[in-house]
Amino acid sequence: MDALPEAWSQVRAPVIVPLLRLAVAVCLTMSVLLFLERVYMAVVISGVRLLRLRPDRRYRCDPLPEDDPELGSSAFPVVLVQIPMFNEREVYQLSIGAVCGLSWPADRLVVQVLDDSTDEVIKEMVRMECERWARKGINITYQIREDRKGYKAGALRAGMRHAYVRDCEYVAIFDADFQPDPDYLKRTIPYLVHNPEIALVQARWRFVNADECLMTRMQEMSLDYHFTVEQEVSSSVCAFFGFNGTAGVWRISAVNEAGGWKDRTTVEDMDLAIRASLKGWKFVYLGDVQVKSELPSTFKAFRFQQHRWSCGPANLFRKMLMEIVTNKKVTIWKKIHVIYNFFLIRKIIAHIITFSFYCVIIPATIFVPEVRIPKWGCVYIPSAITLLNSVGTPRSFHLLFFWVAFENVMSLHRTKATLIGLLEAGRANEWVVTAKLGSAMKMKSANKAGLRKQFMRIWERLHVTELGVAAFLFSCGWYDLAYGRDHFFIYLFFQSVAFFIVGVGYVGTIVPQS
Repeated sequence: MDALPEAWSQVRAPVIVPLLRLAVAVCLTMSVLLFLERVYMAVVISGVRLLRLRPDRRYRCDPLPEDDPELGSSAFPVVLVQIPMFNEREVYQLSIGAVCGLSWPADRLVVQVLDDSTDEVIKEMVRMECERWARKGINITYQIREDRKGYKAGALRAGMRHAYVRDCEYVAIFDADFQPDPDYLKRTIPYLVHNPEIALVQARWRFVNADECLMTRMQEMSLDYHFTVEQEVSSSVCAFFGFNGTAGVWRISAVNEAGGWKDRTTVEDMDLAIRASLKGWKFVYLGDVQVKSELPSTFKAFRFQQHRWSCGPANLFRKMLMEIVTNKKVTIWKKIHVIYNFFLIRKIIAHIITFSFYCVIIPATIFVPEVRIPKWGCVYIPSAITLLNSVGTPRSFHLLFFWVAFENVMSLHRTKATLIGLLEAGRANEWVVTAKLGSAMKMKSANKAGLRKQFMRIWERLHVTELGVAAFLFSCGWYDLAYGRDHFFIYLFFQSVAFFIVGVGYVGTIVPQS
């Protein structure tokens, strides 16, 4: 029994203390870099708003002539709309209906439904829906493939190979749960028509189920900051940002010049955006054009989505770093923005620092009192970053503490995914389609009184890793309460409860088992 304390005392001073001090120094450095990035974006977005540097004041976007008797519908370019989907039973009608309802001359609109579904019943339902709209005069085609090679990128690439696509100038992309308003094309296409240097016009997402549960509210807070600040700043400063994969319109010639869709990572949208940017093309983000979409409301779906969104960019950074550095067509400032701001800070450091510092390093220092963390590093900077992140969703400001706890829990998965992407480990190219519930849960909720409640078996909901972190943080909290001096136990108890709640599966919408 005396061997363990004796071994601890022997390695503590010469090994543990120096390593922990080094880890603290690295984490504090990353925290400062992240803080400066947030301040920079806050300053830029404030300047954009004060000076009213809206896209319509920076680029020509005159409406296309609708009443020219000579030109008629030829005044409108031919637009291809692609809807990639995979077993989208609950939402396929919403997206197809919204796209077919776009206000655009029927002879200048081509709709492709790219169905990679493996469920034969769903494939037949989608095919019949396409035929229904075709009978109404919509130029809509139903496309299937023999296999899912390349996943979404493969489906989009296959859709672009058809001969009739050569007559199209632009391509709009909508995932299966996205519902554009009828005037979407009329508000976005003019930027491409009047500004030949623009390759992409990206619209903002609007979430129809943000109030479904606390988890969807947390997602709304994170994504609103992304759209309200990150995309706006990047569009205003250097006309570059990551394509969100949907709710955007591309110039087809720019897509072809950039090399088309590639499936080397799980973020084919970001891959194409960076390659097009390196060719000198510009992007425009329109925050006032919003497209309805659905947030994943089950924890399983959200976790898979976050793995893809964290692993993909890190893996792409690994593969494209030298290509960006050696590029001759863009300025050094744009290279710095892409490498440092876009990739290093937002896609790598932001994920790693959240989990490693707040869930590992800070709790570990409780057992080694020789290592002290300055108050500015563990209180002031995190608080400032949190407040700056809250500007995207003012209505959820009262949920800020819950958002911090939930983001720290999710940082466990994001950090793991980021490291997998950087090291190109086994799950680097894992693609799991984000499940959408559409109106299914609304119908179930409406009839809940008449249904017998069925719950998932407890062992199907348990997440062992989260429970392990919860136990670690809880023990650190008790030790700090008994022997500590910095009152970290307040945060540690709160955070351990968050990990425990996620660990036992009581987060998001719990779908009854049939």
